[in-house]
Parts: sequence; C-alpha cells; structure tokens
Amino acid sequence: MSYKITVEPSGLSFEVKPGQNILDAALEAEIVLPYSCRGGGCSTCKGKVLEGEFEAGEAPQHILEQADLDQGYTLMCQAQPKSDMRIESPQARLTTDIQVRKLPARVMEMERINDDVMRLTLQLPPGQPLMYYAGQYMEVIMKDGRRRSYSMANPPQENNQIELHIRHMPGGAFTDHVFGLTEPAMKERGMLRAEAPFGSFFLREESTKPLIFLASGTGFAPIKALVEHMQQKNIQREIRFYWGGRRPKDIYMMELAQQWEKEIPNFTFVPVVSNALAEDNWTGRTGFVHHAVVEDMNDLSGWEVYACGAPIMVESAQKDFVEKCGLDAAVFYADAFTSEADLAS
Repeated sequence: MSYKITVEPSGLSFEVKPGQNILDAALEAEIVLPYSCRGGGCSTCKGKVLEGEFEAGEAPQHILEQADLDQGYTLMCQAQPKSDMRIESPQARLTTDIQVRKLPARVMEMERINDDVMRLTLQLPPGQPLMYYAGQYMEVIMKDGRRRSYSMANPPQENNQIELHIRHMPGGAFTDHVFGLTEPAMKERGMLRAEAPFGSFFLREESTKPLIFLASGTGFAPIKALVEHMQQKNIQREIRFYWGGRRPKDIYMMELAQQWEKEIPNFTFVPVVSNALAEDNWTGRTGFVHHAVVEDMNDLSGWEVYACGAPIMVESAQKDFVEKCGLDAAVFYADAFTSEADLAS
C-alpha cells in the first residue's frame, strides 16, 4: 500500500509507493525537497520526521550527528515509510516548468584549465531547449548505464550549450575517459548521453537578503551559474564569495571571480588556500574556507548561504554558521559533491 507524506510548513503532500524512498517519491510528484547526492553520502536531504513510522536505513547513523538523530532527523533519500508521515522541510517547493529529460550531447570543446580540471562545453539538440534553474546538475550516462553527476556551470542559454567543470578522480571510470587515460579517450565532436536537470541548489529569487556564496574546488561551477544568472536578470543583492582550495591552482578561474568583483556592485571575492607551498608565493587568506567566513561575519542572522563542494566543508560550514554566527538553518542551501568513492565509504 502507498503512504501519504505531508510536508510542513508548506502543507504539500504526496504518496510514496512500496519500496520507494521519500525523496524519490517527492520528485516524482514534482515537489522539490533539498537534495544533492541521492545516495546517502551527504546530509543535504536531512529532514525532521514529526509523525509516522519509517525504515531509515544505515546511512543516517554514519552521516548525521547523534543529536540530530535524537531529534528525529533522517535522510530523505534513504527513508522508506511504514505509515503515513509528517515531515518538516522549510525549503520544499513545487516545481514549475522544469522537466527532467534524457538528451544526447555533443562534446564541442575540451579545455584543461588546470592539471586536474577539464572544462567541457556540450551542445544539446538546438530544437529541444533544456529548461533548468541555474545551479542544478546534470547526470552523464555512461555506456554501461552508470551515472556521474556534474553541476552545470552556466545558466540556460539560447544556444542550448552546457558547461561542465570536471575534476579528475584517479581511477574514476568517467574522469579517466575525459582525461584520456582510458581507451577510447574522450574527443571533441564525440557524443554523450545525459539526463537533466537535478538538484535543489538554485537561487531563491523571492528573497532580497544578502548572500554568502561558498565553494571548495569545482564547487565553483554552480556558483558561477548563479552569478551569471543574476547578471542576466539584473538581480542586485550583496554577495560575498569565498572560494577555497588546497593550493592557489585549485582556484582555477580566479581571474573571472576578480573580474566580477570589479564589475558587479556590492560583490566581494575572498580566495582562501589551505595548503600553499613556498613555491606558490601565496599572500592571501589561509586555512579552511568556511573559517574565513566565521572570522569575517560574526552575525549571519540576516544572510542567506549557498555552499557547494566537499561534504565535510558543507556540513562543517552549516554547523558553524548556525551555532557561531546565528544563521537561520532554513536559508543554508547546499550541494555536496560526493564521488563514487565517497558513497562506497
């Protein structure tokens, strides 16, 4: 039998079929709950169960803190109802004209923008414009059916082209192909299969609050899409963008971010490096990128945060921003990048 899930405080509701998890059922009903990896490898889909019985799976015990578990939080991508339920998810919203579709994509350009990041430009069928929110991600479908997720680094464009920033993961089935370490190597003019859009990481345009954009590594990709979307739509809000990497080369499009700081009113860019070497001659901020935000912003009560990158960075930032800086947890929007290795562990 199916079970009814009611989402508070919105009052949205949907049915979950036997064997289905709450997140998948919500998306099927065109209701967007916060989510990222969909595999139990991050805490983006964390939500509070107010009423009802469910099977939680093993992932919450490894991902969530005991205090969260004690308060009734679980991972919606893992939870399977055993009764009707009420859950709390302040960010829940209905989708509009966004439809998930499978599309062919031609590789138009491959640009290696540092030693382990490739920028791909993909051409989708011109007659089938892909509608999506800037900040969402695409799943590349490999020949054996396995999937890899990458944020789209540009807002929708009239030419229906998509930009991806792909970091090489040694031994990665797809990234070894992209970087020419397996045969056949990816080449320009080659074809891919993809499905999009996915994710709940997009700008809440109904708000006028100032913004903290926080990225580590290729977490820059969806931030880039958000900034370019705001430029296109002439959305003017104060932005403080913190981008962290182990070494300066990891902040691989620093010149673009510096250009934004010059051109966009009320835009501040703060690059942060955690493991600079003497040869890097780095004279900027050092340490963990979210610590730089805490150092600069002791009061985030009137701000919104969009954080993207490694799960440990995203989770640490949310905890510190809420507990130390007074951020409202409901306006911490996140996309945690999880690799297959992350999910396996």
